[in-house]
Amino acid sequence: MNASKLIGLIADGGLDSRFAEIYGEAGIAEASKRYTDVLNSFVSMYGSDRDVSLFSVPGRTEISGNHTDHNHGKVIAGSVSLDIIAAAAPSAGSVIRVKSEGFPEDIVDFSDYSEPDESLFGKSASLIAGCVKGISDKGFSVGGFDACTSSNVLKGSGLSSSAAFEDMIGTVLNHMYNGGVIDFVEISKISQFSENVFFGKPCGLMDQVACAAGGMVSIDFLDPKRPEVERLGFDLTKAGYNLVIINTGGNHADLTPDYAAVPAEMKKAAASFDEEVLRDVNEDIFVSRISEVRAEAGDRAVLRALHFFSENKRVDAMKNALNDGDIGVFLDLIKESGRSSFCYLQNVFTPSNVSEQGVSLALCLLERVLSHTARPSAWRVHGGGFAGTVQAFVPSENVAELKETISAVFGEKAVYLLTVRAVGACRVF
Repeated sequence: MNASKLIGLIADGGLDSRFAEIYGEAGIAEASKRYTDVLNSFVSMYGSDRDVSLFSVPGRTEISGNHTDHNHGKVIAGSVSLDIIAAAAPSAGSVIRVKSEGFPEDIVDFSDYSEPDESLFGKSASLIAGCVKGISDKGFSVGGFDACTSSNVLKGSGLSSSAAFEDMIGTVLNHMYNGGVIDFVEISKISQFSENVFFGKPCGLMDQVACAAGGMVSIDFLDPKRPEVERLGFDLTKAGYNLVIINTGGNHADLTPDYAAVPAEMKKAAASFDEEVLRDVNEDIFVSRISEVRAEAGDRAVLRALHFFSENKRVDAMKNALNDGDIGVFLDLIKESGRSSFCYLQNVFTPSNVSEQGVSLALCLLERVLSHTARPSAWRVHGGGFAGTVQAFVPSENVAELKETISAVFGEKAVYLLTVRAVGACRVF
C-alpha cells in the first residue's frame, strides 16, 4: 500500500487492532498520530507513490544483571512502552537513506561502505553499514531502502536508543529482503556486531536482545552465540506497580571510555586466571586470590568482578521470585543490585566529572520518598550508568508523591511512567 493510502487507512481506524496489540487500547490515538506523522515525513522526503511498510522496535529497561552480559553473565530485562517507529520502502541498488526525526538524513551506499571506518565511529551511518554487513556475512539478503523514523526512546537515557535503532535497521532488512525469517536473537547479534565493529563502542548483547524480544525476559549469555532467553510471565501493572524512569538530564554521549573500562577491567581480572571472561572463573578461587588479582588488575577491577559474581546469583534469585509471584523478594533484590552497582561496579557517576552527580542525587531522593511506603518499593541506577536515568518500581498509590519530589529538582518532564511491552521488534503493517 502506498503511503497516502496507508495514511487514510489509519485515519479510518484500519490499524486500531494492531495498535492495541502493541500499545494497549489507551495507546491507539497516540499511535495513530505518530504513525501518520512518520508517513507524512516519508511522503515529504521520498514521495507518496511508494509501497510502504511500518515497523516498531521498543526501548528496553535492564532490571538486574548490570554490566554482566559482556562477560557472559546473566540479566533480567524488559521491553518498554517507548519505541522507535519507521515507515520504509525498498529501493533499487545499494543505497540506504534514513531520515530520523530531528537529525540530518543518513545516506549509506553499502557497496562502498562495507568495512569499518574509524573516521565514522560514533555516527548513525556506521550503525546502518554495520547492520548490512552483519546480515550479509551471515548469508542473508540485503538491499536498498528509504525510511523515515521517529523515536520517543530518550537518547542517552539508558533505554537503549542506539540498540533500538540497530534492531530497527536489522528488522527492516529482515522483513523487506528475507521474509522475516531471521529470529530476534540473530538480529540482536547483528546489531551488537554493528555497534562493536562499525560504531566503535564495546557493548554486550543484552540491550539488543531486550529491545528485540518483547516482554520481561531472563537472558543467560554463558554461550553468547546462543544466549538462553526465557520469557517471564510477571505483570507489574497487575501487581499494582508503576515502572518509573527518571531522566536526570545527564547524557551518555561522551562516556564511551567509562563504559569501555567496565568490560575491560572485568576481563583483566579474568586474565589473572588465564580466562577471557569472568563467567569462566570460579568465584571461590577468585576470592582466595584477591591479593594477587588486585596487584595485577587493580582494586576497581576486583570490585567490579565481585559485583559480577553477585549479580549472577541475584538474577537467578530474582527469576525465582518472579515465577513465584513474590514481589517483596523481587524488589529487595533490585535494591541489592542497585547498591552493588553504586558501591562496587561504580557506574553511578563518571570520575572525570565528579561535580555532576544527577544520578546519585536522584537515588538519594528516591530513597527518602520510597523507604517508608506501606508496600515494598525499589530504586536503582538504570542502564549503563555514569549519567542519564534511574529506575524505580513504585506502588501506584505513591506515584504522585514521587513525581512531586522529583519534578521539583529535575523538572516536570523528568518522570516517565512506563509499562513492560509484550511485543518486541516487529513489522506493524
